[in-house]
Amino acid sequence: MAGRFSVYVVFLLSGFAALLYQVVWQRTLYAIYGINVESVTMVVTAFMLGLGLGSLAGGAISKDRNRPVLAIFSIIEFAIGLFGSVSLSVFYAVGNVTLGMSALATFAVTFLLILIPTLLMGATLPLLVAHLVRSSGNVGKSVGTLYFVNTLGSALASAASVLFILGHAGLKGAVRIAALLNVTVSLLAYVAHRRAVRLSEIEKTLARVTAMAAKNVAHEVQS
Repeated sequence: MAGRFSVYVVFLLSGFAALLYQVVWQRTLYAIYGINVESVTMVVTAFMLGLGLGSLAGGAISKDRNRPVLAIFSIIEFAIGLFGSVSLSVFYAVGNVTLGMSALATFAVTFLLILIPTLLMGATLPLLVAHLVRSSGNVGKSVGTLYFVNTLGSALASAASVLFILGHAGLKGAVRIAALLNVTVSLLAYVAHRRAVRLSEIEKTLARVTAMAAKNVAHEVQS
């Protein structure tokens, strides 16, 4: 139970950071390119497509039961935090480069820029689902609970960003908070991965000892 609870906390923080990025990146891109139907469509489409494709990729990765899904999740969260920490500088640099381009070229470059981190974000859910399913065997409960926790984190971030974070920390401060959360999540996931590995090693050792003891008892009985 404690292991599952830590995974829920990790994914709540992950969802909080992801939504915070979305709010900040939307405002930044609107400041660069202006608020219009095209800009709104581009941002929302890139986020949804990235999350969807990332989910497919994460599902494909997690099919192999030998893959350390928590460790992979940890690496992905760290990569998201790394990108997030420099994202505003990257967006402004790309904005300056694309100002002289056609509308289609500008759309494509910015779309791909948002698509990359959202692909990583989308891969996190199936990885954690795979981890919980391996330990509990309950697919429905794992998917439903994680989706609820992640959505709750996003809802909290949406309210906090408008009511407190953006007003007190600004866009740069909000991005730093999101990146710090990603790094924290990455570390927590890695610790959980190491704990799971140790427990697995202990279980395998006990199983070998038990098997050897049973074999010895059976040999003595036969003798």
